Amino acid sequence: MAKIGLTEGFSLIPEGTHVFKITDVKYKEEFGKLEVTMQTQGGSKHIERFSLLKTDGSPNEGAYNAFSYFAKTALKDFELTEIDHTDLIGHFIECDIEHDVQPNKNKPGQTVTFVRLADKRPSDGWEETGDSTPAPAKKTAPAASRAPKQAGKKPSMDLASLLG
Repeated sequence: MAKIGLTEGFSLIPEGTHVFKITDVKYKEEFGKLEVTMQTQGGSKHIERFSLLKTDGSPNEGAYNAFSYFAKTALKDFELTEIDHTDLIGHFIECDIEHDVQPNKNKPGQTVTFVRLADKRPSDGWEETGDSTPAPAKKTAPAASRAPKQAGKKPSMDLASLLG
C-alpha cells in the first residue's frame, strides 16, 4: 500500500509586517471579479479579492479605489491611469497583516478569523539574510504622500481601460 505524505496544514499568516510577491492575477471581466495571489518569502500564500462590479453591473467605486491604490503601490507608480491585470505579476508589496476575528454565522459559538492587508507600501522584494529566514522589512513612507494631487478632478472609472 502506498504512503501519502501530509502537509503541516493550514495556518494564518501571522500579524505583523510582511513582504509579498504577486504570483498570479485572475480577472473575470464579465463579472468584475479580480483575484490577486501573493506569497511571502517563507511560502505562505494570501489571495486578495476585488469585486469591481456591483450585482446590478454598475462599477463598485470603493473596490476600484482599493484596487487602484493596491496596483499603483505594487507597481510603484502613482501616475498610472490604466494597467493590464497581468502587469502586477512578479511585483512586490509590503503590508501590515491584521487579524479580524468575527462570529461564525454558520456555527454559533465559534469564530472565524480574516486576514486583512493594512498600510500597504511599495517594496523592492525580499531581503537576503544568508539563511531561509526573511529579514525584517524596512519601513518606508507611502508613495501616495509624495504623489501630486489633481485639484477637483475625479478619475474616471472605466473598467476596460483600467485593466486593459
